[in-house]
Amino acid sequence: MRTEPLARSRAQAAAGDATAVAHPNIALIKYWGKSDERLVLPRTDSLSMTLDIFPTTTRVRLDEHAGHDTVTLGGRPATGEAARRITAFLDLVRERSGRGERAVVDSENTVPTGAGLASSASGFAALALAAAAAYGLEGDARALSRLARRGSGSASRSVFGGFVLWHAGQASAGEEQADLSSYAEPVAAPGLDPALVIAVVNAGPKAVSSREAMRRTVATSPLYEPWALSSRADLTEMRAALGRGDLAAVGEIAERNALGMHATMLAARPAVRYMAPASLTVLDAVLQLRQEGVAAYVTMDAGPNVKVLCPRAQAQRVARAVAEAAPDSAVHIAAPGPGARLLDGDGDGR
Repeated sequence: MRTEPLARSRAQAAAGDATAVAHPNIALIKYWGKSDERLVLPRTDSLSMTLDIFPTTTRVRLDEHAGHDTVTLGGRPATGEAARRITAFLDLVRERSGRGERAVVDSENTVPTGAGLASSASGFAALALAAAAAYGLEGDARALSRLARRGSGSASRSVFGGFVLWHAGQASAGEEQADLSSYAEPVAAPGLDPALVIAVVNAGPKAVSSREAMRRTVATSPLYEPWALSSRADLTEMRAALGRGDLAAVGEIAERNALGMHATMLAARPAVRYMAPASLTVLDAVLQLRQEGVAAYVTMDAGPNVKVLCPRAQAQRVARAVAEAAPDSAVHIAAPGPGARLLDGDGDGR
């Protein structure tokens, strides 16, 4: 697959102004646990599907006269941990590009933030592409994936469209090699026409952040290491299922991998529980659909919201069943979506 350059033309890069859009991805083989916190290296490989809904659009404009970065998220000034993470990421881009200008960042997210719907994936993928272009940082899509990883691990996957594999890399190697070894790349899935029905049962922020839950699970859950071992086997089976276009097998593997991840959290000390009563109601509805012959399978990230993988031809039926089971939820239908891309002045992709 051809990779696009990180930066645009010299004239555009010199202007120090770039806008990028990226979409969230939902992991079918989960990323849960880091082997290196600073480099954001995962303990296991993961595999996801990039969505065609909920994009994040981010503009980065350099200001040579500013003494600090200015970050706006959804029309409001970023504060606290969100502002710190973005500024730290921009520091990394400045270090790699050899430039020192501060930046004005304006980001619009269409997915609820902090609710287990991969808002950080689309957010940091868009930021990585826009910042790299604005600062004139050169490289290909694999380099962009590595860069996005440093902002949020799952952002490495949102650089690409469709099904995407994120390599865990070699944390035991030297720092440079470890960094180079962990990146995402697209995975072929011939013959598949999937949809992901998303039930947003609670769009509010989580009481326990993904980062804190991940650390607690790895440090205290007796189920974590067995799950990580089984996840490696799940990935091998998942890639084989994708290669032969077997959506039912893909769904079955994804469901057991996700429920196993949530089991590791429940066994953490103290336990981390993201599933809500409405989450379980949706799970029961999906089980009933399978008994009726619909190839529908559940996956969940670090939050209460439920995603249901199914054939696109049956997505409307699945969405109706989910809405009936959880009438207070918002239900969306997603298909495989595009990778991150730069926008030109009138909002068209490049």
